[in-house]
Amino acid sequence: MNYEDILANLKKKIYHPVYFLMGEESYFIDQITDYISKNVLTEAEKGFNQHVLYGKDTDIDTIITHSRRFPMMANHQVIIVKEAQNIRKIEDLEAYIKAPLKSTILVINYKYKSIDKRKGFAKQLAKNCVLFESKKIYDNKLPAWINGYLSSHEYSIAPQASAMLAEYLGTDLSKVSNELNKLIISLPKGTKISPDHIEKNIGISKDYNIFELQNALGTKNVLKTNQIISYFAANPATNPFTRTIGSLYFYFSKLLKFHFLKDKSPNSVASALQINPFFVRSYTDAAKVYNPKKLVAIIGILREYDMKSKGMGNVSASHGDLQKEMIYKILH
Repeated sequence: MNYEDILANLKKKIYHPVYFLMGEESYFIDQITDYISKNVLTEAEKGFNQHVLYGKDTDIDTIITHSRRFPMMANHQVIIVKEAQNIRKIEDLEAYIKAPLKSTILVINYKYKSIDKRKGFAKQLAKNCVLFESKKIYDNKLPAWINGYLSSHEYSIAPQASAMLAEYLGTDLSKVSNELNKLIISLPKGTKISPDHIEKNIGISKDYNIFELQNALGTKNVLKTNQIISYFAANPATNPFTRTIGSLYFYFSKLLKFHFLKDKSPNSVASALQINPFFVRSYTDAAKVYNPKKLVAIIGILREYDMKSKGMGNVSASHGDLQKEMIYKILH
């Protein structure tokens, strides 16, 4: 069962005796747990029937003892086990999993890793419970996730703004959702969020960011490129050199791939490069400026400066100086 199906069933009051929520991405685990915690029982019922245990402070026997109790003046009791990845021999819960109490809703938060699905414990979970694996979202899927999150709150977002957020916030969905909520609180429903909104409410510069740097490099706008890289050098905390190198590496690698695409129609390019169709034109224009030979050389330059940023072959140059050197080599 996926995240959307689990939430949809919960909203319909379709409950299961055990929810085993595992995986690297804590956001979805927290969302499911929070919904159960807030909505299954009334405030009056929670006092006797909702309990939170922590993996470091509990064990399997305690969890089973709590789970086998019957609710008091309510249809269900809710037992939430947080940090369950810290429980020794979690597989000992199998005895309860085989015959769970239907009036108990046991929620196991097993974060940052997953159990072995090939083993008998996992098979019992899959047979008798809701077994959900929360996987990390890929970088290229994040803009679409941002679009969907905002759409569910009756907002939309410009492609440039979505890409800015994805690049600067990374794939920690809890962090991303927190920043999106700042926008939701600050702007009226129905707003199409722009780079201006991002700059004003979140603090990411709309003029000096990695996408503006890519655009400046793509058109060989030397003045703009140097302005942006000087801004990066002056603000290393929000524009770390290693992130700049990584972003440019993906940009120029995609540009190299573009040259060898047989079908260069916008939809085909967007699909092959895994970019928003809005950005296809900029890749088409940049490909006219950089031929494959130059792009291979640029990728080599980026690898060189990645090593230098880590101290290899670099004795004393600051990251700011290294960035300027790297950009000069890319442009010449």
